[in-house]
Amino acid sequence: MLFPECFLQGYLVERAHVEGSAMGLDSPEFAEVLRRLRDVSPTLVFGIIERDRQRILNTAVVVREGELLGAYRKTHLTAGESLFDAGREYPTFDLRGVRFGINICHDANFSEPANRVAAGGADVLLLPAQNMMRRSNAELWKDEHSVVRARRARETGMWLVSSDVTGARDAERVGWGPTSVINPRGEVVAQVPQMEVGLVTADVPARPFREHVVAR
Repeated sequence: MLFPECFLQGYLVERAHVEGSAMGLDSPEFAEVLRRLRDVSPTLVFGIIERDRQRILNTAVVVREGELLGAYRKTHLTAGESLFDAGREYPTFDLRGVRFGINICHDANFSEPANRVAAGGADVLLLPAQNMMRRSNAELWKDEHSVVRARRARETGMWLVSSDVTGARDAERVGWGPTSVINPRGEVVAQVPQMEVGLVTADVPARPFREHVVAR
């Protein structure tokens, strides 16, 4: 189950929120989160604001039955994310014969992060996102997110699964999503309708056929 970017503490890039809510993956606070997830059987991927010594990172963690399997730290930050430090690694994970990796939101606007995941042997790219924007930008981008994500799927031959936010934060900011599943041909095979809260599922072959050469 995939959840949006910075899901655990909420995506609000203000110093008081980021510094006050960031937690280390080895902290007692995160240990309590893991303890409460022991009886949850699906593998979970969710965004957190991570503290690592003096660094604060925009991170997605992989958790199975209360065990932390690993984490990905966002590598391509927007201009508004100056409070975060960029990650450098592109780990991949195995789940029932399917290997997956993670990009986060703005990463999808660049070919390199998806290609690095594909080079690690991944069949699926997970994309937690948080596209809560000023209304004018949200209108411009509401149909473009899927176009960009489909491009990454076609370039790499991976499935792409996104989890995004929807609704209005206030009078100025709105999120259209989408939360969707895109196949390696760049076709949207499942999607939560824009401005609706929901969940989509899709069957992904254990060894999907790579139709495209990974650029390196």
